[in-house]
Amino acid sequence: MFSNSLGTAFGDFLSDNLGLSYLHGAMVTGSIIILVVLLHYFTKLNQILLFWIAFIFTRPFGATFGDFLTKPFTKGGLELSTLYASSCSLVLMTIMIAIAHKRRLRQADLLSILDYYHLKC
Repeated sequence: MFSNSLGTAFGDFLSDNLGLSYLHGAMVTGSIIILVVLLHYFTKLNQILLFWIAFIFTRPFGATFGDFLTKPFTKGGLELSTLYASSCSLVLMTIMIAIAHKRRLRQADLLSILDYYHLKC
């Protein structure tokens, strides 16, 4: 309940109070998520805390990006239908999953090579 409320409120704050466009709001929240990912990989900060921060910011990112895709041009959106906006989101998610999968396969290959050479020595 906390993450949903905070995330939704932050998304509304960006567009309603700060006057950011939907695209700029999505860029702000996306940047925060990227920062959390970088903190995950390059610091020793608490991983559970970083997870929850990223989780909370997925709400306003999804809302502002969704609004950017579906709202009328006059309100700063692309005026896509729900079908096209959903298709766009599906394509982006598929690309991200494929990249993550490919990266995971490369890591597994590297580990198997290291194991092979470790056994030989």
